[in-house]
Amino acid sequence: MMRIWPGDPYPLGATWDGSGTNFALFSENATAVELCLFDAADAEEEARRIPIHEQTDRIWHAYFPDVRPGQLYGYRVHGPYEPHRGHRFNPNKVLLDPYAKAIGREPRWGDALFGYAVGDGNQDLNPSDLDNAATAPLAEVIDSSFDWAGDQAPRTPWHKTVIYEMHVKGFTKLNPAVPKKLRGTYAGLGSEGAISYLKDLGVTAVELLPVHQHLSEQHLVERGLTNYWGYNTLSFFAPERAYCAANTARAGITEFKQMVRALHD
Repeated sequence: MMRIWPGDPYPLGATWDGSGTNFALFSENATAVELCLFDAADAEEEARRIPIHEQTDRIWHAYFPDVRPGQLYGYRVHGPYEPHRGHRFNPNKVLLDPYAKAIGREPRWGDALFGYAVGDGNQDLNPSDLDNAATAPLAEVIDSSFDWAGDQAPRTPWHKTVIYEMHVKGFTKLNPAVPKKLRGTYAGLGSEGAISYLKDLGVTAVELLPVHQHLSEQHLVERGLTNYWGYNTLSFFAPERAYCAANTARAGITEFKQMVRALHD
């Protein structure tokens, strides 16, 4: 039996402290919250569905001393389905943690992803009874520790600041100064060749177009296309996996931090 302790309402999301993982989810109108733990990214359903009972200021929380980094998870949230009041609770749907720090499985488009019954002619007024556990995006618990090696932000005075706005993939994908295997990635942007190019231009700061995990719209996927620019957010706190050289959640986060450290340096 998995051990469950009350946990804390802060910080939101899943937080590994070196001994266990605290889960905290805000919902003002939920009547019940279940944490769903998945054994693998290709799992058709959750291995465990665990009710969370503790609440503090409308935050549902629990601490699991047996949950480790690498665990995939989502939530089922119960409550009213009353679209006219802005409520669309549907426990048939596994939901992504809005504070997810890493995406362990990306969603697969299909009618089950939608909270309402697709194609019934009543817009979004009728809830869907399809279960989406096999196709829903899943968050991943991570170990966020990292050796910043004394890193500090440059804090360049504004009158000396030159900002280069860029797309991580667009800037590095065809850049001959970037090692070929690193092109299109965070590691590529943090490479010596990329940084030398920016310094030669007199750039003191880079402003990155969306680097958080985004979703390609269904009509694009069906045509074999992708959302290149990334302005369709899936998770604000998780680095976009497509820009990771290793393309894994943990490695991607480390790679992103290494890029920041290299740019600051």
